[in-house]
Amino acid sequence: MTYTPLPQVIFLDAVGTLFGVAGSVGDIYANIAQRHGVTADAKALNQAFFRTFSAAPEMVFPGCDPATIPQREYHWWRVLAQQTFSSAGVIDQFVDFDSFFADLYAHFATAAPWKVYPDVPVALQRWQRRSIELGIISNFDSRLYKVLEALHLADFFQSVTISSEAGAAKPNPLIFRTALQKHRCDPSQAWHLGDSEGDDFHGAKAAGLWGVWLQRP
Repeated sequence: MTYTPLPQVIFLDAVGTLFGVAGSVGDIYANIAQRHGVTADAKALNQAFFRTFSAAPEMVFPGCDPATIPQREYHWWRVLAQQTFSSAGVIDQFVDFDSFFADLYAHFATAAPWKVYPDVPVALQRWQRRSIELGIISNFDSRLYKVLEALHLADFFQSVTISSEAGAAKPNPLIFRTALQKHRCDPSQAWHLGDSEGDDFHGAKAAGLWGVWLQRP
């Protein structure tokens, strides 16, 4: 049997690994749109969202002033939301799309739309007891800091590295190197665990980390 030594640090992806959407994106979009007088089919919105999301450019802003990143993130998501409702054929129902989007964006910075997977606290506590450093590497935006606090996960992590701040998104090796520097850790002494085979597993391996592909049902 091959012995694999414990790592100095374990990095984890966020959405789909630590926590996921409670219900569906389409349900949440439809419910908040309804508060703004717009009737839309949740299933159609969900399908439109994932089509739009998969075709969207990476949320990276290399070389920009860090103070402008939150606004750039907001604009990135606003374009995606507008394209989602346009694809679903209901964009013309909005009287004030900006007001709707402000509510939608703020909602996803709270605990309400998210659920922590039940195996997560147990695993984090076990690694913490073994004095393994923990970090997050995510292509999510800076709302992640608020979400981690709201879900009572923030205290487990010594670092959070997100694509919009790193100037690179997974699977780009740069985002992994950026995270490693925060722990002064060699890639060979780090693991990265996530639910995406391409972004997390192959991305980590290409950067020299031990990649773990989490396949949730």
